[in-house]
Amino acid sequence: MVVCKIQAQKVELSGQIISSGELEGIHVINKTSYRYTTTDENGRFSIAGKLADSLYFSSIQYMPKIIVLTAQQIKNKSITVSLSESINALDEVVVGTILTGDLNSDITNSEADRPIDFYDLGIPGYTGPRMNLAERRLFEADDGPLVIGLGVNFSKLLNMISGRTKMLKKQLKLDNDKQTIQRIRDVVGPLFFKTNALKEEKRMEFYYFCADAPDFQERCKGRSDVEIFQFLEGKLKAFKIASLSKN
Repeated sequence: MVVCKIQAQKVELSGQIISSGELEGIHVINKTSYRYTTTDENGRFSIAGKLADSLYFSSIQYMPKIIVLTAQQIKNKSITVSLSESINALDEVVVGTILTGDLNSDITNSEADRPIDFYDLGIPGYTGPRMNLAERRLFEADDGPLVIGLGVNFSKLLNMISGRTKMLKKQLKLDNDKQTIQRIRDVVGPLFFKTNALKEEKRMEFYYFCADAPDFQERCKGRSDVEIFQFLEGKLKAFKIASLSKN
């Protein structure tokens, strides 16, 4: 009976980060209940939690860490966390064949095996990362240089003049934005709007407002939850100002 009571009990935890580095601005996320806070200059923080909640600690200068709250921490309403500094170690460098700067010579002297591609078999083709439909269409319309020798790549030129290339680039951006917005809504959104008030009916409009930013993909695609959270915080302020000016 006592165990059940402890499991259901949610308390405000007083926390302290211990480390030799900078302690301010470390992100503390309760991934179970979608709570979020940051540390002050002394490494202190306060966050709500209950037994078995997972707290996630993240910062550029520290290794990420997850702690599952124990009964003792809930009882004491406090938690102390030690973080290890993140060290970017360089891979070992092996000195081998000296490069001359002559591409043909260096390729010949290299001991590395080059993977076989379409061109080794005499078949023209694309050898980069796998593309989706929108990327393939743009590649087909915009492939290769505009001028080849003394001639002109008429296919590319016609696509440029007709506006097809521009249209395909726009479609590709829309597809990429849609995928990134979907991830943000599913993964970061629930936590973000727990700590940042915005009406439900305004949230989709806010996501597209974010997508209009020139650095949207750079700031959000493939980034960590914490990095996306920081981007959204900055855009929300601008969104609210823009909404007020409309009214």
